[in-house]
Amino acid sequence: MKIRLEPKSMEFLKPAKTSRGEYTQKTSYLLSLQDSNYTGWGEAAPLGDLSTDGKVDFQEILAHYWDTELTATDIAEWLLRWEPGSSEALPSLRFALHSAWKNLTYQQSKGKVPHSPEIHWVDNAFTQGKRGMKINGLVWMNGIDAMYDEAMAKVAAGFRCVKLKVGALDFDEECKLIERIRKSHSAFSLELRLDANGGFRDDEALEQLTELQRFEIHSIEQPVMAGSEVLDKICRLSAIDVALDESLIGLHPSNRGVNELSGDALLTWAKPKYIILKPTLLGGTDLADLWIQLAQKHAIGWWSTSALEGNIGLATIAQWVSLYQPSLPQGLGTGLLFKDNFTPFTRVDGETLWYNKTGLCN
Repeated sequence: MKIRLEPKSMEFLKPAKTSRGEYTQKTSYLLSLQDSNYTGWGEAAPLGDLSTDGKVDFQEILAHYWDTELTATDIAEWLLRWEPGSSEALPSLRFALHSAWKNLTYQQSKGKVPHSPEIHWVDNAFTQGKRGMKINGLVWMNGIDAMYDEAMAKVAAGFRCVKLKVGALDFDEECKLIERIRKSHSAFSLELRLDANGGFRDDEALEQLTELQRFEIHSIEQPVMAGSEVLDKICRLSAIDVALDESLIGLHPSNRGVNELSGDALLTWAKPKYIILKPTLLGGTDLADLWIQLAQKHAIGWWSTSALEGNIGLATIAQWVSLYQPSLPQGLGTGLLFKDNFTPFTRVDGETLWYNKTGLCN
């Protein structure tokens, strides 16, 4: 089989702001594995400030193999070599390769129409378009009034779970924003999640979390930076359930890698209430499966979110999550963020994500 990698620059419809900064454009890579009859597809969508391979030239890495006939053994070796925690870790490229490989082998096993545009490798009610998946509505960092208007727009669109980006603006102003939302929508009618992206200071986080408790917040993602020495204390004493996100990046679920830390060791030490799974940043859906096994072992909840992938990566993550039939809303509504995206395979109807395995019309 042959491998190919094509870059695609995508501009955001409007800037996506977090406590770490602002995104206006990003580059994804469409990876394909092709044999004489079938083509498997995957998307590598690294984030320059988060992915451990965010500044790696993927095309340079794979250029030597454009004309090489690859075997299943070659693919298996790459998947092993690029795992998080290894000295050659390339998680977002590994995610794309694993996705393409699953898609290709699925088509081979099912005898699909040669070189079909289908990218799926899961057969269930979700990928057949018979069952949707609940997702949260995401409100990006912006001015306070703009964030309020966006939150209300999400509620009007049918979302009963809304996530707010916090941690970059004045804390009192953020509290006033949440209070304003709560005056018209109780915790019974609207679940509020917060995502600080590590924006709280270690010495202020617990006090701020106590202040936020009065708004009946479901959870807060990554209140302090990954690597914080007080992360376990914050998870243990926080007045709001803590979900870890960035703390998982760069770790293998079970192996102690070059950083001498495993995911199992992290969860044993920090004991968060939830973990957030982003397969692009974790190295693939197969490794995300291992994180779920760890979460179950430690009685920790989880949900998955996209990490600003284009439509190919989003569809891959959505069909993988559907295997678990999750009850918690997932963070998979980012398909409408970009101009000139890949062909969409998902659509959002109210608070529900639906899948179409042959793609949707733009």
